[in-house]
Amino acid sequence: MRIAFLFLVLNCQVLFGQSITGVVLNSKTKLPVEFVNIGVPGKGIGTVSDEHGRFTLSLDPQFSDNSLLFSCIGYMPFSIKIPDLISADKQEIFLQEKVYQLDGVTVSPKYFKQRTLGVTAHAKNFSAGFKNNLLGYECGILMKVKKTAVIKRVNINFSGCTYDSIFYRLNIYKVAGKMNFENILKTPIYLNLSGKNAVEGIHIDLQPYKIVVDGDFLITLEHVKDLGPGYLYFCVGLADKTYYRRTSQGSWETVPIGVSISVDADVER
Repeated sequence: MRIAFLFLVLNCQVLFGQSITGVVLNSKTKLPVEFVNIGVPGKGIGTVSDEHGRFTLSLDPQFSDNSLLFSCIGYMPFSIKIPDLISADKQEIFLQEKVYQLDGVTVSPKYFKQRTLGVTAHAKNFSAGFKNNLLGYECGILMKVKKTAVIKRVNINFSGCTYDSIFYRLNIYKVAGKMNFENILKTPIYLNLSGKNAVEGIHIDLQPYKIVVDGDFLITLEHVKDLGPGYLYFCVGLADKTYYRRTSQGSWETVPIGVSISVDADVER
């Protein structure tokens, strides 16, 4: 059974709007910035730049006075009023690289135990996931921990795939408020493999990234590249819920099923 929580309403909002085309560039090198999240915050209107930094976004007239937010892992977010972007000589957006502070290290006697968090469903009779090639759509599972966790591996169980190859971004967010999440990654992590291999169970080694979280965290996959017609479905568990947003900079929502994403982590006792 396919459980469709993908998004007939999104395209209806932008059918008759103005189209904005532009490019996102690194402010220092002037090179294109790929897979940048672009959208009107909280309005369900957004897209993702391509491998060359280029983007096209259709806007309903009701959003013409809003601002567009540009954000990307490794860069400072940038916001611009839509009329200012349209009236510019060139629709070029320059993002500044983010400078990360080294965290201080506190040595204390902590005891950790390896645990598997999230949804580990393998059955293929229920499924849900990516359809309609919606750039910026992402979905995932909230991992619940009370203390510190060191993330070692992400495990994903897919139930079906019609793409020859897949390309998705893995995102890890800390909880910043009710239905509000902040990406903690310093470099992007992509899942890039053949569609045939996608349905065999995926394991992503995160130990080289040394990712440490304190408290609950959200792990998602995001559709960032135009893959053409097709779908990628997860196995689904019925005892959890999936967090998702329809497009870049959109609001988070939930559905009462859990896509099969889990993590192996060392969790503080």
